[in-house]
Amino acid sequence: MRINMRKLFLVLILLLTGNLFAQYDFDPDTVKAQRFDTGKMWTFDFPPVEYLKERYGLDVDNDWFEDVRLSALRIPGCTASFVSADGLIMTNNHCSEWHRDMVQKEGENLSETGFYAATLDEERKAPRMYADQLVFIQDVTEEVHSTMMKGETDEEKAKLKEKKIEELVKQYSDETGLNCQIVSLYNGGKYSIYGYKRYNDVRLVFVPENQIAYFGGDYDNFTYPRYDLDCAFFRVYDDEGKPLNTEHYFKFSANGAQFNEPIFTVGNPGRTNRLKTVAQLKYYRDVVYRIRAYQYDTFYNLLEELKSVYPERADEFEEMKVRIGNAQKVIHYTYEGLKDPYLMARKQAFENQLKDSVMNRPDLKERYGHVWDAISNIREELTEIDSKITAYSVRGRMTPVYFQIAQKLLNAADELSKPEEERAEKYKGDNLDSTLSAIFPENYDEVLEKAKLEVKLNVIKMSLGEDNPFVESLLQGMNGRDAAEYLLKHSQLATRQGVIDLASKGASAIINSDDPFISFIRDTKGELSEMRKRSKEIASTESVLNDLLGQAMFEVYGTTIPPDANFTLRLSDGVLKSFPYNGTKAIERTTFYGLYDRYFGAEGKYPWSLPERWEKIPVDFDLSTPYNFISTNDIVGGNSGSAIINKNAEVVGLAFDGNVNSIIGNFIFMPRDNRTVGVASQGILEALKKVYHADALYDELKNGKRTN
Repeated sequence: MRINMRKLFLVLILLLTGNLFAQYDFDPDTVKAQRFDTGKMWTFDFPPVEYLKERYGLDVDNDWFEDVRLSALRIPGCTASFVSADGLIMTNNHCSEWHRDMVQKEGENLSETGFYAATLDEERKAPRMYADQLVFIQDVTEEVHSTMMKGETDEEKAKLKEKKIEELVKQYSDETGLNCQIVSLYNGGKYSIYGYKRYNDVRLVFVPENQIAYFGGDYDNFTYPRYDLDCAFFRVYDDEGKPLNTEHYFKFSANGAQFNEPIFTVGNPGRTNRLKTVAQLKYYRDVVYRIRAYQYDTFYNLLEELKSVYPERADEFEEMKVRIGNAQKVIHYTYEGLKDPYLMARKQAFENQLKDSVMNRPDLKERYGHVWDAISNIREELTEIDSKITAYSVRGRMTPVYFQIAQKLLNAADELSKPEEERAEKYKGDNLDSTLSAIFPENYDEVLEKAKLEVKLNVIKMSLGEDNPFVESLLQGMNGRDAAEYLLKHSQLATRQGVIDLASKGASAIINSDDPFISFIRDTKGELSEMRKRSKEIASTESVLNDLLGQAMFEVYGTTIPPDANFTLRLSDGVLKSFPYNGTKAIERTTFYGLYDRYFGAEGKYPWSLPERWEKIPVDFDLSTPYNFISTNDIVGGNSGSAIINKNAEVVGLAFDGNVNSIIGNFIFMPRDNRTVGVASQGILEALKKVYHADALYDELKNGKRTN
């Protein structure tokens, strides 16, 4: 076999760097932005009528878009859709776990057994579950922009804008009686009021067992091929306590998605940064994602290490890994993408293209020509400021408790320095002892806190540099792990008694303590306060610049490109399509045969184990039924639970994930490899009928209404 050594070298580089996205053999000056780099998350403000006709030959009118919009719903953190005339709604199991647990009765474990209500009386009302239906859209761009531009300074403009937004939200809420919110599109280039009709009576109808809904667990998350029944069904009830009668809903397709036909996700993608400037993306790369990727990657790996050190707690640490696993993958691969020189060259090409269009028109140049340099200068200043804020801050779930204890002790010292009559109530009289003893956490976990401390110390060093006095004081030339061991041996804050002893000595002893955690909080407090104030000022300035950037973008491109995602309703088009992976290519569909192949191949071991009802295959169960599939639709977090429909507004699938290549969709859409992963409508129906014997639910989906 002849081997091209140059190609082999490039492959080795790719393997060594571990970067999924890099294209190393390129000249940055020749890289061009592509038409869909900003994605295909179309708004219902500006429906893509001409694009759909050009791309697919579809003639869809306003009635089609209205029906689709009114069939879709937004639920807490996710998307859902009406799928019957009797208020039945569909979403993902992973969007339903909290609500499922809230309706669980004593002695039940619905995550293990699943739940099915065969009758209306058996459906269980989910506390704090709601469904929002977008029924009203009003463009208010002119009102916001004209008010903002009355300000003399950027700070004044930002304040005027916020005040006007508050007025508009109140005005339209009062006029319509709807739950109204302002929606910024194109970085503030356009503003709309969205009015939602909220349904508060939502009842659980069906959820599968977690083990089949999340088959493969964290290992299979953001991968494909997949074999997950990640679906759930609820029902919306009206104000009279009856199933909601709705004209707008997606009928269920028994045939599913077909090759070469256009299919659409209808949902609420959470957030993207595709229209940000290159300077903003570099800031995210060098400050935000650099630190977050280290935190999540390191803590995730530490949890795996702790499973071996403390085998009796292995299940507990595995559960923690699963809880942070989704975020860990998102942050890790977003950071890898932002470090990719080819992808950043694509972003630079898009920016250059936009700037050239602005600079070549005198009217646009006068209004917007300064924006890119101004944002770049701001981000340069923020890089230094926010690096320190990251190091000094002691908030967040990954912050070790010792810094928080130090903060509470210093707060107590401030109160104890006052005459008793001027103190807060909990620092007076008999309350004082209980307040001070409560500073040390009741459920202190030394193993986990030591792991968090290791991570935090390294974050401080990464943010401030090795020569920084705070770094030298805390780490004393050691790595994070050794420094954590040393600090806990020499700090009074590592034990409850040590904290109580220090607190009992009074305000002066606390304030003047040389305890390393107290010293750090005390000595960074003033600078941290000033930096947060400055960061807020910069945010006001950049808010105005972002609006100007958005206006420039809209002047140049209009609605030919979609705005960034912001957890509002979007339509994304796509088709079934494979992608290259692992030296081969991913087949567009999986079947139930693949589920059992994976199960038996893993010898039924977690996370490829199956619930009991799935272990024995029903006699009439069609294993060749399409189960999961991939498509080129453009989705991100928040789209979970989105119906995937065909041109007839029929459900052909349910979006529940993307492949790992989709993660860089945070800042650029790469249609060659970016794929949505969905549950096929055929698979849902086959499972409901043959495995769960959920006949009433099956019939309702097939008929579009209840039959009894």
